[in-house]
Amino acid sequence: MLEAIPKITLWDVIDILIVAFLIYRIFVYLSETRAIQILIGLLVLLMFSVIAKFFHFYTLSFIFNNLITIGIFALIVIFQPEIRRILARIGEKQFGIFTTEEEAEKVIEEIVRASASMSEDRIGALIVVERDIKLDNYIEAGTLINGVVSKELLITIFWPGTPLHDGATIIRKDKIYKAGAFLPLSLNPHLPQTVGTRHRAAIGITEETDAIAVVISEETGAVSISYAGKLIKNLDPPKLKKVLKGLLVKKAKEKKNFVDYFKRRNEESF
Repeated sequence: MLEAIPKITLWDVIDILIVAFLIYRIFVYLSETRAIQILIGLLVLLMFSVIAKFFHFYTLSFIFNNLITIGIFALIVIFQPEIRRILARIGEKQFGIFTTEEEAEKVIEEIVRASASMSEDRIGALIVVERDIKLDNYIEAGTLINGVVSKELLITIFWPGTPLHDGATIIRKDKIYKAGAFLPLSLNPHLPQTVGTRHRAAIGITEETDAIAVVISEETGAVSISYAGKLIKNLDPPKLKKVLKGLLVKKAKEKKNFVDYFKRRNEESF
């Protein structure tokens, strides 16, 4: 009888620990998204399937078995956005889309200067920095600019009354690529009612891609930044610069620590 029990080696233990860790990380990630509700629903269906088999409810068992079979394929479709985001995070580069640290810092400096000026004048704005994932599918309706990033050009675009001031401005590398773009709004049910359309658009584009969005409130002049579906509010110029540098130019280890800090600040913001 003892011979029937398989021998467990050190590699088996390591294998089990790795799988357990991966499952844990997936659940932690999904707990921050709407997908967790779908996953709970599927687990409930699985539980009912086991109960139906136990009590020999053949009709119910047949229905649940077919639902589970279909569900395996449906999972890929249902969780497609989450899968894409996970793969995007894994494939992130050290400097995002910037060739050098100097190029990134130059763009950051202009964004910070423009944000400070628009905040003081209470000019609403939404500036999105494209990274590894191209935003072409989201910004087809935008107007092509293709101009060098500068404080003056950003303020001109968002100045009240200009044709492009209501949409988002997209920065690609060191250029203002498009302006007047309309972005997908976040459907996160946990966002407070006080979060307006401009901020929901910032959160929405960072939920779907690895972009970074800077938002200036037209009502209060407050500056916020969104990344990976999170939002930090009420940033002064030094803090805004620190956050942008932390997300765009820091090395991998420093960046991971900074993203953890970003998530904590997002929870404190609400």
